[in-house]
Amino acid sequence: MVKSNTLDASTLQSLTGQFKGAVILPDDDSYDDARSVWNGMIDRHPALVARPLDNDDVIAAVNFAREHDLLVSVRGGGHNVAGHATNDGGIVIDLSSMKAIEVDADRRIARVEGGATWGEVDAATQVHGLATPGGVFSRTGVAGLTLGGGLGWLRNTYGLSCDNLIAADVVTAGGRLVHASATENSDLLWGLRGGGGNFGVVTRFEFQLHPVGPDVMFVFVFHDGRTVEDMQRAVRLYRDFCATAPDEVGTLMFLGQVPPDEHFPEELHRKPYAAFGALYVGPVEEGKQVLQPLLDFGTPLLDFSGVMPYVEVQQAFDADYPDGLRYYWKSLNLTRLDDDAIERIVEHARRQPSPFSTTDLWHVGGAVTRVGPDESAFFGREAAFLLNPEANWIDAADDDANVQWVRRFVAEMAPFSDGSRYLNFAGFQEEGDAMMQTSFGAHYARLEALKRRYDPDNLFRLNQNIKP
Repeated sequence: MVKSNTLDASTLQSLTGQFKGAVILPDDDSYDDARSVWNGMIDRHPALVARPLDNDDVIAAVNFAREHDLLVSVRGGGHNVAGHATNDGGIVIDLSSMKAIEVDADRRIARVEGGATWGEVDAATQVHGLATPGGVFSRTGVAGLTLGGGLGWLRNTYGLSCDNLIAADVVTAGGRLVHASATENSDLLWGLRGGGGNFGVVTRFEFQLHPVGPDVMFVFVFHDGRTVEDMQRAVRLYRDFCATAPDEVGTLMFLGQVPPDEHFPEELHRKPYAAFGALYVGPVEEGKQVLQPLLDFGTPLLDFSGVMPYVEVQQAFDADYPDGLRYYWKSLNLTRLDDDAIERIVEHARRQPSPFSTTDLWHVGGAVTRVGPDESAFFGREAAFLLNPEANWIDAADDDANVQWVRRFVAEMAPFSDGSRYLNFAGFQEEGDAMMQTSFGAHYARLEALKRRYDPDNLFRLNQNIKP
């Protein structure tokens, strides 16, 4: 095995002498597990993985990295497609031992440490019939999703994950623990709401909770998409449905092929489909009526719809994204989804090289659009829909075909967009500064100033990076 850069014993002692958590080195038996992340395309070898137990440990790790000029990755759930949670030759500050969750049901607030996943948060809050907007995959880390925005089923009803962030504890590049809230370091809170991991290590998030479930009406139906016309009709229905859907509805449409795995009947493997996912936040009988048009569209290939616990909805896609599969995802904010855009989307969707890939469309509306620029750094609220081609495949020999499919797809949809992306789905961020400036839009200058204040030397640069 090719080992990463190593640090001498005396250098390491300056960390281990004050660090309570685990420090994992290249020669340790647990090193390969500790360095690996969800995306099988990412194969990196840090000099060490530090797993802090508390804020003091995080401060020690940040100071150690700064003093020894080490590349820094911060790992929450490790599910960032670009692989920012690890690196070659530097330090990984792995928060997986910091997962405490406190729920104040009376005040509808959850306090969540930076290593928790959304599945863990949902389990804790649903005991009280409460939730905060998370993603659509339960093993996603709370930290990365929130700092990048946070699209999920509840977005149109209650906003993005970052919109529900009301306070945070952050270890800055200078090794200081600061609290950000509406009344204390409010500029930092603004930046954490969608500005990525640019400003420090967030060790605790405080979220606003809302009444959800515990049972909800959920549509999860795969319609036959054997012809181009079938798929186009499905996307047009989705567009028109979203135009009049109430804020209680959160939707996701995806085009693809039925994957050849044990979760689906063999006779359906590789059949093209157009699928609708939709959650209704409110009484289930109302939800059945509101969501019925998505079920009535055609003859379903598969239908998993019904009344179910909200925590099960949050796990609906878990089997589709196993650890070690190869992933390359990009996105584009669409300013319009007219018939010309739909024709082009379907054309590219049907060219996917892998049966495990999908072409996703997220409707952006409701509460997401009502947050003003002074409330959050997140950009892209004016988009009509978010387009997200996901390349998911098994064999490294197929890397180029899958990556190029996504890149061509996104490039040819440019006429229907302002060029901005949802930065949690940004490929490997190969467009660099230009993509950041476009995707943060009018917020970029303020974020740049905030970066200069909290991280002037860009210690935290493995993220949706804003150079100071």
